[in-house]
Amino acid sequence: MKGVLLMNLGSPDSPTPKDVKPYLDEFLMDERVIDVPNWLRNILVRGIILQTRPKKSAEAYAKIWWEEGSPLIVISERFTEKVQQQTTMPVALGMRYGSMTTKNALQELKDKGVDDVLMVPLYPHYAMSSYETVVVKVMKEQEKYFPEMKLTTLPAFYKNADYIKVLSESIAEGLKDFEYDHILFSYHGIPERHIRKSDPTRFHCKIDGSCCSTNSVAHNSCYRHQVYDTTERVKAYLGLPEEKVSSSFQSRLAGDPWLKPYTDYEFERLAKEGKKRLAVITPAFVSDCLETLEEIAMEGKEQFEEAGGENYKHIPCLNDSEAWVAVMAKWLNTWKTDETLPV
Repeated sequence: MKGVLLMNLGSPDSPTPKDVKPYLDEFLMDERVIDVPNWLRNILVRGIILQTRPKKSAEAYAKIWWEEGSPLIVISERFTEKVQQQTTMPVALGMRYGSMTTKNALQELKDKGVDDVLMVPLYPHYAMSSYETVVVKVMKEQEKYFPEMKLTTLPAFYKNADYIKVLSESIAEGLKDFEYDHILFSYHGIPERHIRKSDPTRFHCKIDGSCCSTNSVAHNSCYRHQVYDTTERVKAYLGLPEEKVSSSFQSRLAGDPWLKPYTDYEFERLAKEGKKRLAVITPAFVSDCLETLEEIAMEGKEQFEEAGGENYKHIPCLNDSEAWVAVMAKWLNTWKTDETLPV
């Protein structure tokens, strides 16, 4: 019997240092997040970062925490429930990190008689630290605990026509009654070395401004190419003026070069260039989370206004919108009937 496993990032169980610390430990000790030798990762994470970061992160989580719990978890649960209503296949939800484990989600499917699983990483773009780590984690858990299960993975859907349509129309809705000077597509940041490590050719990705527009098999796993492609497709769908749209990257760590331009620098630059009304969208995520709700919706607004901006509009992620649910259900039901996956 066929079934579906939806996978998202995860969340601490509460916005307290006690619960944030083990969550950050699992997240930051992931070799695809901090990709250095294990001994060095241990020193960096457990010897340095976890000595101070849990308290600061807990304060950030507390700002965005809902009465029902973590926004990411609550939104993902709502999305799962709505998708389940539009397919006859069992649908389970798992998280890469935290207490909502992959193993438990697979067990839930097994208990319902599922032996053929479509695993859906809820990330539109391929990156080592998001899409890839989810795929590897699920494969390891399946091989170890559920070897009888067949596992199929939904590819990154950053350029899928259904996705571009629903994303574009969500942005258009968010722009209603907002006369913007500029629209900033802010994507999750990753180290430049992750781009090169994900390049199967080992020579195409130079991050020089031209490789992303030069056709290559490397684009199948190039996060930078894929996010810029998403921006261009949305821009074309909505007919947005070229000069009023740009892309940037948020959430970086000190010490290594990360993808540029940096979102916080862009807030300042755009304001100082006279862009008084800024709309920001975060398409690297399908569910609002700490990075969108605190870093962009709260801190971003403050940074933009301090630099001279006047009106700031954060457009929510797709979350559990009916249109996004319908798109996901369409993909799942198509796979159920003829095993065709979206491209």
